[in-house]
Amino acid sequence: LAQGRSSRPVLRSPTMAPAPLNKRKIVKKRTKAFVRFQCHGPYSRGRVKEAWRKPRGIDSAVRRRFRNYGPIQPRIGFGSDKRTKYLLPNGFYPFLIHNVKELDMLLMHNQVYAAIIGHAVGGKKRAAIVERAAQLNIKVMNRKARLTTEETE
Repeated sequence: LAQGRSSRPVLRSPTMAPAPLNKRKIVKKRTKAFVRFQCHGPYSRGRVKEAWRKPRGIDSAVRRRFRNYGPIQPRIGFGSDKRTKYLLPNGFYPFLIHNVKELDMLLMHNQVYAAIIGHAVGGKKRAAIVERAAQLNIKVMNRKARLTTEETE
């Protein structure tokens, strides 16, 4: 049984795709990237990339965090809420697996975690993992990756 939007419980068949247990709204405190100081200046001309680097100069006003000077630096306050940290937009937490045996760990947690097959797993093992996940009613995020269908004539 799973709770729907109404007060009546909704019956779910075991063959239906699992739904997340409780889907929270993910709130990001900052979505823009942190940029490196002086990466857009008149003398950088593409030589200084935008990727964040901490300013280390002894007299740097950016490093000393003077008010209204330079770009915003990453701080602990920009961190995610610990209840939604690592949470995927579909409401599941990711769980990386490499074989069928690791999939059995998600048997009782199929409404909390979604399996993600590792990138180094080959085609045969991938097919076995997807088949076993369907039996255990576990959501596999990249179930269609590297699975080719052969047409018989």
